[in-house]
Amino acid sequence: MSRLVSFVIPCYNSSRTLGKVVEEIRSTMEGMKQYDYEIILINDCSPDDTFEEIRNICEADEKVCGVNLARNFGQHAALMAGFRYVHGDIVVCLDDDGQTPAEEVGKLLVKIDEGYDVVYARYKHKKHSAFRNLGSKVNELMARVMLGKPKDLYLSSYFAAKRFIIDEMVRYTNPYPYVIGLVLRTTRKIANADVNHREREIGTSGYTIGKLFALWFNGFTAFSIIPLRIATVIGALAAVAGFIYGSYTIIRKLVDPNVVIGFSSIMSAIMFIGGMLMLMLGIIGEYIGRIYISLNNSPQYVIRESIDERK
Repeated sequence: MSRLVSFVIPCYNSSRTLGKVVEEIRSTMEGMKQYDYEIILINDCSPDDTFEEIRNICEADEKVCGVNLARNFGQHAALMAGFRYVHGDIVVCLDDDGQTPAEEVGKLLVKIDEGYDVVYARYKHKKHSAFRNLGSKVNELMARVMLGKPKDLYLSSYFAAKRFIIDEMVRYTNPYPYVIGLVLRTTRKIANADVNHREREIGTSGYTIGKLFALWFNGFTAFSIIPLRIATVIGALAAVAGFIYGSYTIIRKLVDPNVVIGFSSIMSAIMFIGGMLMLMLGIIGEYIGRIYISLNNSPQYVIRESIDERK
């Protein structure tokens, strides 16, 4: 009996690329007789006619399910919405722009069959812009420092996971989901598979600097208390530095009464300590704010409509 692979694709401004991605999945999976497949397309409130394209695809293929979110919740929330529609034994997530090659999904599935719970695609040469590559490096560093990601593990938006991993992930119902954090807290049996990365043929990335910062905040405030510990250490160091500087000033005055205590040095110390306090209060406030929003049961996503004719 063939195993079912569920492809989950978050979509944003992809009306011109989505059809090609779906067709590539079809042609690839038709050549892998040991697997059956289904496709879940989640429209993250695109301003173009992406959901109309999804509707057309669903009408032409009963293996495709379409989900339309009521507003833009972000890529990770869209993935979480898609996870609740999967029926497969293995779930594969990939992008809607064609840069992640669906034709190489077999490399990820081979690693899953070797016993790994999650397999991330690894690219030797990424075809993203310099801005996106910088964002990816910062995301890698944050995941390693804040979330305990192994140093040799490469993370990407193209990955395959066993169904029990997905079932565990969907138990997380709080706002601000961060898929990488959910994976890392669920299993350590994670591997990489080398695949190619394509040039973007149409459009530009939907990630802005604001969205990248929001994503990083989601990661370390939802799944790590290390920023709070860093704030504590910085506060302690600032206090020690202030005590040492104060002691030095007093001793210097006692040794030489003619020494003038500089107004500028006092103001520098006040500005430094005040800045550190504001930074720490900001981090604490971020945590408290997210706790407040979670207690108010703010939704991960809201589904406006769905199209599901799968049998």
